[in-house]
Amino acid sequence: MPEDVQWLLLVDDEVAITSMLTTIFERAGFKVVVAEDGAAGLAAYYAHHPDVVVCDVMMPVMDGREMVRRLRKAGEWTPVVLLTQHGESADRAVAIDEGADDYVNKPCDPQELLSRVRAVLRRQMAGGQPLASASVLVAGSLRMDRVTRQVVLGGNELVLTPRAAALLDFLMAHPGEVYSRERLLSALWGYAVPASDRAVDQRVSELRRVMGEDEAAQYIETVPGVGYRFCAKVVRG
Repeated sequence: MPEDVQWLLLVDDEVAITSMLTTIFERAGFKVVVAEDGAAGLAAYYAHHPDVVVCDVMMPVMDGREMVRRLRKAGEWTPVVLLTQHGESADRAVAIDEGADDYVNKPCDPQELLSRVRAVLRRQMAGGQPLASASVLVAGSLRMDRVTRQVVLGGNELVLTPRAAALLDFLMAHPGEVYSRERLLSALWGYAVPASDRAVDQRVSELRRVMGEDEAAQYIETVPGVGYRFCAKVVRG
């Protein structure tokens, strides 16, 4: 097998999903290993040492969150992308805090999932532990304490609404990645597109107002017709 082939561990108890996704990932060049629950997933992980893990949250025997917790506790920082139901926003938030790198809602668009997998692999190639597991993120003079949601810019604490702070947190944890308004709504509000998708624009406007337009331009970029991305380098604090 060529050395550049990447191994992907797919953990889900729904055979129809694993069959479909295995075909998608193999066509994209991955070597896929399948496990039916978190316990089997852990065994497969240590047997194959995959480059990336795609894991459902709700499974029998051991759920996806517990699997992520055990991997991170053991010092394993292989990227993990979770598959979650639309109504599991609280579970998603906790799982990200516990060390998952990203998530995609079920039923998922296979191409979006493939893009998310490739994105976490690109971030992992930069080296070190994933930013999603850090308690503090720093970009230039901007510092985000993800536990207290305290944001400091140039030594001055910024007063932000909870949603604006959550948006900044999410963007900083995924620098360089472009996110659509719909994707950000789903990540932060826990549902797909509401009647109006202006909620994200309003929170970005708040960030720019509080940070100052010139300062904000160094960090948050609008991608016309697509959405937003955090454009500065981010490191663990």
